[in-house]
Amino acid sequence: MGQFILYKNENQTSNIVYPFFIDIQHELLADLNTRVVIPLSPLELVNKCLERLTPVIQLNQTDYVLMTHLLTSVSKKQLSESVISVESYRDVILSAVDMLVAGI
Repeated sequence: MGQFILYKNENQTSNIVYPFFIDIQHELLADLNTRVVIPLSPLELVNKCLERLTPVIQLNQTDYVLMTHLLTSVSKKQLSESVISVESYRDVILSAVDMLVAGI
């Protein structure tokens, strides 16, 4: 577990639309049994709205939209298969969260 780690969505009812989650929870809260995540959706499945709220992230030459407005928490057990660190998108992700919660 770690902040800005990308995980596969193992839920068969939602993993077509949201194939990945990005864990955004800070490690100071690692003792909690849940993690705060933002789902990613393939660009072709999304009607883009505010670019800063829903930025595009490229993974393995495929574009995904960060669905910041769908921020949620999931059980740690649901985050079993980590894929890669997306730390390089840290500023973009935090900017999207700022837009969601503070309007800035």
